Amino acid sequence: MDTLRQILLIVHLLGFAALFGGLVVQAGSQFKLVNGAMRDGAGTAVLAGLALVGVLEAGDTGVNHAKVGVKLVIGLVILVLVMANLRKERIPQGLWVGLILLSVANVAVAVLWSSAHG
Repeated sequence: MDTLRQILLIVHLLGFAALFGGLVVQAGSQFKLVNGAMRDGAGTAVLAGLALVGVLEAGDTGVNHAKVGVKLVIGLVILVLVMANLRKERIPQGLWVGLILLSVANVAVAVLWSSAHG
């Protein structure tokens, strides 16, 4: 079960990396858009995160449901914003910045809201 947990964690992190990379690669561009990396990364991160929680629930590891809920809400907001703007030629600068801030906030919740650090 621990191997499955680790694999899901890696897939979850790779999903975030694709989302964040798809955002950051556009930093120098005048016009921003939702690209495939953002779409696939957001979806992968959410689905792998849900599967990871399922594996943790099935095992002996305790799950912080409040933390999971906050991360899920942020992840779903990102996913909805990405999917809603997928076919648009460009997205507003504010939306692009918002997606970056939401992505960083989700990582901050994951890292800072943990009993291992307290």
